[in-house]
Amino acid sequence: MTKVITFGEIMLRLSTPGYERFSQSRQFNIQFGGGEANVAVSLANFGIPVDFITRLPQNDMAQACVMELKRFGVGTGKIVYGGERLGIYFLESGAVARASKVIYDRAHSSIAAIQPGMIDWEKALDGVSWFHWTGITPAIAEGTAKVCLEAIQVAGKKGITVSTDLNYRKNLWKYGKKASEVMPDLVAGCDIILGNEEDAEKVFGIKPDHGNVTGGHVEAAAYESVCRQLMQKFPKAKKVIITLRGSISASHNTWSGVLWDGKKLIQAPTYDITHIVDRVGGGDSFMGGLIYGLISYPGDDQKALNFAAAASCLKHTIPGDFNLVSVEEVEKLMGGDASGRVSR
Repeated sequence: MTKVITFGEIMLRLSTPGYERFSQSRQFNIQFGGGEANVAVSLANFGIPVDFITRLPQNDMAQACVMELKRFGVGTGKIVYGGERLGIYFLESGAVARASKVIYDRAHSSIAAIQPGMIDWEKALDGVSWFHWTGITPAIAEGTAKVCLEAIQVAGKKGITVSTDLNYRKNLWKYGKKASEVMPDLVAGCDIILGNEEDAEKVFGIKPDHGNVTGGHVEAAAYESVCRQLMQKFPKAKKVIITLRGSISASHNTWSGVLWDGKKLIQAPTYDITHIVDRVGGGDSFMGGLIYGLISYPGDDQKALNFAAAASCLKHTIPGDFNLVSVEEVEKLMGGDASGRVSR
């Protein structure tokens, strides 16, 4: 059985109830979330053995976070401890024409102070066959970027498959280096690259030939050029995947994805998600589904991509960062059953 490790930051998520604004709400719903942790929870739900590695403070809130990960079957034994605090993010969910808002409070978090050598990657990656990280992690601090590179280099030596979600976050790159300076060395060690058209452009200056992501209609073929350029820039990559989100409104998106294997472009079905409950973690749920699909359906990239799109479609119906769906539920949607009828 393939074992997966994901590495990154997990935060306390404080969200306003329903669709209340920050200015009117008098309470917050408490959950936890973060890109790589979200992927780990997806994989655990799908039955893939997975550990999440991060750095946490030694306090009750961090312990609550660990207990939450354990509750969903994610291994936490390789987490390291130290530092001052758990990062926080505040979420105001948008609706219709009003966009969602996120406010970060993650400065001086435990993982932001991590340094090379704090994690024994030779030991942590022993017996592991897949390592996943996202572009959020090296954006946090220079130390997280260096530790991430440590992990990628050790994984490469061990022959471990390395995947990344480029996940460009302009508000995080604050420590004096640009994403375009840091990311190339990290992505160069990856076998699987996931991103969207904005990630590729903002980080590497790679643009699609055409395509309007704000008009609710996205031409998948327009992104073959993005995939080709990414693979040319990073020749170790075996597959490049682009998620395709058409934003009609905050409550209504279209959702699909394409995969390029160096020879041909394949596309997942397009889902019309008309009543979004929570889109935070949507890309992570796609990545979790993709990793599961590539592991479980070897040689069938179309099925793997379809699984990722269906899994992520379902995530949009679930409050919180985590995608709490089963393989059976995803495969049911893949089979065309989107009726939502009660399962008795």
